Amino acid sequence: MREALLSKLRGIRTEERMGPLKKESDGPVLAEWNQSGVKFAASSDKLEGVYYEALRKLLDCVVPTGGEKPILHEGGIYLGCWLESTGTINAELLSRFIPSVSQSTYELFADYQREDGLMPYKLTESGPSYRQIQLVTPLARSVWNHYQLNGQDKTFLRKMYTAMQRYDDWLHTYRNTRGTNGVEAFCTFDTGHDLSPRFWHVPDTPHGNDARICNPDSPILPFVAPDLTANVYCQRLYLARIAEELEESGEPWREKAEMSLNSLFQFCFDETDQFFYDLDKNDEHVRVQSDVLLRVLACEVGDRAFFDQALRKYLLNTRKFFAKYPFTSIAMDDPRFDPFSSYNSWAGPSNFLSLIRAPHAFEYHGRFVELTYVLYPLMAAFHKMTRFAQALSPWTGEEGFTETYSPAILCMLDYVERLSGIMPRPEDELWFTGLLPYAIDHGEVIANGTAYSRVINGVTFELVNTMAESVVYRDGVVILQFPNGLRAVTDRQGKLKSFIGMTVRTVEGVISYEGREWHVAVKGNERIDLVNGFELKKRPADLGVIAPTYG
Repeated sequence: MREALLSKLRGIRTEERMGPLKKESDGPVLAEWNQSGVKFAASSDKLEGVYYEALRKLLDCVVPTGGEKPILHEGGIYLGCWLESTGTINAELLSRFIPSVSQSTYELFADYQREDGLMPYKLTESGPSYRQIQLVTPLARSVWNHYQLNGQDKTFLRKMYTAMQRYDDWLHTYRNTRGTNGVEAFCTFDTGHDLSPRFWHVPDTPHGNDARICNPDSPILPFVAPDLTANVYCQRLYLARIAEELEESGEPWREKAEMSLNSLFQFCFDETDQFFYDLDKNDEHVRVQSDVLLRVLACEVGDRAFFDQALRKYLLNTRKFFAKYPFTSIAMDDPRFDPFSSYNSWAGPSNFLSLIRAPHAFEYHGRFVELTYVLYPLMAAFHKMTRFAQALSPWTGEEGFTETYSPAILCMLDYVERLSGIMPRPEDELWFTGLLPYAIDHGEVIANGTAYSRVINGVTFELVNTMAESVVYRDGVVILQFPNGLRAVTDRQGKLKSFIGMTVRTVEGVISYEGREWHVAVKGNERIDLVNGFELKKRPADLGVIAPTYG
């Protein structure tokens, strides 16, 4: 099977898979994709077909806007680019495939920053809009990761740093009216939580559609918002890194970040529930358990023990957020939970924006195996996808509202790469992951084998995964073989650094690398390092694996 998959991979011509291009900018964008060397082949023509359909639809979401350069659009009914998603986490994923579009997307938000420091919450053909703030993924993290992955352009970094510094000042001036050092929500759309019970009896937009003003007649506003506060906390941590890269002190940013973190726990964290809630103007917690928790954790709040507790109590709890197709946007045991995904709703269905934000929260704490619990059912859902909708039914995995939605498209590209592909990392690493999609639904086999390629610094890497083993090629020559169920970590030249156990079982077998062989037994989440070029040594920490819970 290995040779057949490799032959199939090498025979793929992406331009032929795309068919006729629809607009002038598609040619250069597709050419840049081809420069990345990314191709995917599978034993299943169906899965492979869905993958290239995703790429075709991604081109529809890359559109010149506000100038000649194409930027990433949200897609579907959302005709433009939103800072909470398209301008941050979506572009962060796209940066591994078409970095010029990501950079243009980031820069346009700086270009249209208002004189008082407010960035637009969205950009469309009709221009920028400043009506609300709508923040979730920290822009500074996305910018930093792009900078680390793609050539370290300090002119770009300086431009974005200056803009983000001004925006931080704006938020402190206009969204800290209660003096908590948290960040306040004035309306539903400030967090993009459309129809969420979190914001019942709250207007969708700020007072007079002015992002600086809260409705003075509201009995409950403003909210000190945990996700907005966590966003600024994490934003400031990355602004510290950027400042130091630009030869400035990062310490003032770390001090500000600590203020944000203190505010988050003082005003928004409930010790009894171990959950983050909005704090209304009457100092009452808005006790709606929503994906706010996942948003906060994706902003690097808390240590591993804190994250593990959240997994057991909430994220991997089938009574809370761990539906058959996770993660629900409201806890399933809340009577306000609404599973319907046929309209734009954060009142229950599993939204793709949550699903593309989730990996960072898990990987930041070394919970690689636990993340696969999410990847497997979603890959089963992708296997039957035709429209790439905004949300899924948490019960059936069926596609919901709208289509050609770039977070869903990028989610598939990202999940394929994390599960079975070659993933470049900001830490100058490559991840070669030896897992396959699993037959979750009705026993239908998704793929018994996959192959993936990437070009890094002019070198072509290929990974072939079968049910028995994974094989890595560098410029056509086998350099590494390892058992199914592991992830190999190398530097960008393909020099082996370590292995990670990627499944709940202990993976046993032989690793072959540059003429050496090792017999290994690697437990889930365990990491073994290559020391001195010839010895595999396990790291002392044994994280174990956290199983799903039920109540």
